[in-house]
Amino acid sequence: MKVPSHVAIILDGNGRWAKKRGMPRNYGHTQGAKNVEVICEEAWNMGIKYLTVFAFSTENWNRPKKEVDALMKLLRNYMKNCVKTAHKNHMRVRVIGDKSRLAEDIQRSIEELEQETKDNDGLNFQIAINYGSRDEMLRGMRRMLADVKAGTLEADELNEARFSAYLDTGEIPDPDLLIRTSGEQRISNYLLWQLAYSELYFCEVPWPDFSKKELEKAIEDYNKRERRYGGVKEE
Repeated sequence: MKVPSHVAIILDGNGRWAKKRGMPRNYGHTQGAKNVEVICEEAWNMGIKYLTVFAFSTENWNRPKKEVDALMKLLRNYMKNCVKTAHKNHMRVRVIGDKSRLAEDIQRSIEELEQETKDNDGLNFQIAINYGSRDEMLRGMRRMLADVKAGTLEADELNEARFSAYLDTGEIPDPDLLIRTSGEQRISNYLLWQLAYSELYFCEVPWPDFSKKELEKAIEDYNKRERRYGGVKEE
């Protein structure tokens, strides 16, 4: 079975999972965060080299303040624990998204986490926080135009590869497979440029219940697809 090199996941269904059990939404987010660590380890053991998860979108700021505050508290705790987990599993962790809107202490934690794990040679783990793909492309274009204005980039040098380098994922290969949990079938402004040729897989299982078995199902389905780029089948 061919294992995709890069898997991206939209971690959906935490709140609904909790509500179904008579628990507050924040309980679902907490359990979902715990499951991230489990799936990271399982993904690496299966041979996946890159895993990117959608943790908090630019649109999530519109949720009730109480829920947003709880998510930020969860994020603070996760960042502290993630250093230890990353070294245990040899993960390199990177955060994609606009970090400038996050609290200064969270920004510092992210910087420390990325610096601490930059030499790890295991799973490349990307966390999308305050991330929206349209926002990412606009930020990338602003940086690109600044380089054109400064004379370090000529307009006729621009191509897909050069533009990709200005995105948050500039050093990361595009996903082979996107998984979205909990039954919704949309990509919600996630990695729009990067998913151009990715296979899409949607499952009914909410994120806190997503297991190794469910990941294997997604990869089995991926193996049934005929991967084509511009009409040419992938070898």
